[in-house]
Amino acid sequence: MGNTQGTATAGTSRPTEGAAPGATMMPLAAVPDVPGFRQRLGRRLAAIDWSRIWMGAIGIVTLVVLWWIAALVIGDDVILPSPLRTMDVMIRYLSKPYPSQGETLVGNTLISLARILVGFTWGALAGIFLGALMASVRPVRLIVDPLIELGRPLPPLAFIPLLIVWFGIGELPKIILIGVGVIPVMVVSVVAALDAVPEEYVEAALSLGATRSYALLHVRIRAALPAVITGLRLSMGLSWTSIVAVEMIAATGGLGYVILEASNYLITPLIFSGILLIAVVALFLDGLLRLLRRLVAPMG
Repeated sequence: MGNTQGTATAGTSRPTEGAAPGATMMPLAAVPDVPGFRQRLGRRLAAIDWSRIWMGAIGIVTLVVLWWIAALVIGDDVILPSPLRTMDVMIRYLSKPYPSQGETLVGNTLISLARILVGFTWGALAGIFLGALMASVRPVRLIVDPLIELGRPLPPLAFIPLLIVWFGIGELPKIILIGVGVIPVMVVSVVAALDAVPEEYVEAALSLGATRSYALLHVRIRAALPAVITGLRLSMGLSWTSIVAVEMIAATGGLGYVILEASNYLITPLIFSGILLIAVVALFLDGLLRLLRRLVAPMG
């Protein structure tokens, strides 16, 4: 019996080396052609903290049960609707506009999400740039730091009247407001993260011929990424607080606007629906930032 190796295409069968003619073999398409795939998948699954997932699920279920019991005791949907009643209203308005001339809950969620992403992006980029500049250039730090410390305690909502006077009630003041709230948080996070990087890392890079700017971008910022992304997560939560508040004051769309309109007519289940949607979307965005942290700073 000769040792032959058949030629095969995807989805066809081929005999292995030394196999008898006519033997039935497994189709190639049924076998993953990725070296080490099962080993890597096993390591990823083993690295998951399942106890944390289960404990988190228990916490959520406990909250829902307590909510349900409280709703049954109160017995008034205007004061506290049950989870079932809230889900019923949410599902209805996912495809039905509210108010009647407005958007559905899906549309209002997308409106708020678009504002968040634009405002958060420009605020985060500006904060990261300014924080990196302050950590690298001492005169800049001495000039800007008092301004940051002066503005950091101020709530972004205090600027709403001024922004409305200056820019009207369009999209621009909402986007500016989000960025104004994000910048101080990111500046403080970036400066603290870069200061925590050991100076030996930079000196080692410089001794190997790196420039100051290269050492900043590829050594200091790289080592500070976990803390920077933590600052991004904090800023994202602050962004939701700002946008919902401004939508309640000067907007004709968005989840904050829906919550305010529902409160005017005592539609409490719709208020809870808006709050739950904010929580779900915010949790999703935070999950993306957690994933980003794992991708760019797995050792952090």
